[in-house]
Amino acid sequence: MVWVMSRHSSPRNEGVPRWLGWLAANDQGTAGIEFSLVAGIFIVALFNTIDVARYLYQRMELENAAQMAAQAAWKACDVAHLPATTNCPGLSAAVTASLRSSSLGAGATQATGSPSEGYYCVNTAGALVYVSGVSAKPADCSSVGNPTAQPGDYIKIQASYAYSSLFGAISVGATLTSPIATTTLMRLN
Repeated sequence: MVWVMSRHSSPRNEGVPRWLGWLAANDQGTAGIEFSLVAGIFIVALFNTIDVARYLYQRMELENAAQMAAQAAWKACDVAHLPATTNCPGLSAAVTASLRSSSLGAGATQATGSPSEGYYCVNTAGALVYVSGVSAKPADCSSVGNPTAQPGDYIKIQASYAYSSLFGAISVGATLTSPIATTTLMRLN
């Protein structure tokens, strides 16, 4: 079968140049156009997934590093050296080294005033509540409604990490909270 294009246009194509009518009837390349549109959407979704996963991983790493720093403080400062912030000379070095030993490296930093130490009590609702600094140990936990409990000496590590999105404005990663911050408490006695 041979197709012959007529010089006469049909009423439907009246006023349309012949080459434009042929182009409109031609469907070659539509799959490529559809693929590029769908692939673009998938690529943006992939970039978002990568950025959010990276943010969550770095947040998890920072939380773990802060917990390890608190454990390093507990190990470096035994009960004989409490309160640790005043009687333990190796406290700051142990906390800093442990905090930076994660995959975040030197990007994981201590907040100003960290590590800090104080006495905490568990109230009647089961929540841990700060009751005083290390300069004045309370006799019991009556200030939080639990007079039979004894206050515990806790160290508090606050750490942060400056997160930056890999893909900038095309990703929701640019809207995530930065710096990432975390706080860890650990009982020393």
